[in-house]
Amino acid sequence: MKKIFNTLIDSFINDNVGIAEDFLSKSLALNLKQNLIALYADNLLLNAGTGNDTAAVQNKLVRGDKIYWLDRIHNDTHENSFFDLMDSFVSYLNETCYTGITGYEFHYTMYESGSYYKKHLDQFRNNESRKYSMIMYLNADWQEQDGGELCIYQQESIQNISPSNGKSVFFKSNELEHEVLVTNKVRLSITGWLKVN
Repeated sequence: MKKIFNTLIDSFINDNVGIAEDFLSKSLALNLKQNLIALYADNLLLNAGTGNDTAAVQNKLVRGDKIYWLDRIHNDTHENSFFDLMDSFVSYLNETCYTGITGYEFHYTMYESGSYYKKHLDQFRNNESRKYSMIMYLNADWQEQDGGELCIYQQESIQNISPSNGKSVFFKSNELEHEVLVTNKVRLSITGWLKVN
């Protein structure tokens, strides 16, 4: 995994946006996707909002995804495998880049066809604990016409990233505005943040 971790970190250092294909193995991505689909079938996904607990607002004109928070307390084999992977990545990131990450939070994300998330930053105005944003995609055989790209705004460029299966994207939560463009079919991911106390 160190090779994939280095790919993610090195591309972040070079471009402010880290990208690594196959960050999630095909089997882990498939199992997490099946978890997410089952949660959706059981009507357990919640409409996502903007802001945090003290100032959360739901507005489908801004954000149309549905989410479900991952937690080791669920004692799900595949979620725990994901957390083991993240523990390894955070440990490696702290050792090699001295980032001081002390925790993280992740949720499943589903965008139904026709949904999107307007341009935003990931760090809350009243809480600066989120340092790095990470997205890992669960979409096999994604095609250009399916839409749903992650659009990241840098100072002098716009970068569109396809949500293809197993790929991870990594960037600073307080620096880069980004949006999810309209998706033309169901788009699945795990989204989260590496945090400091």
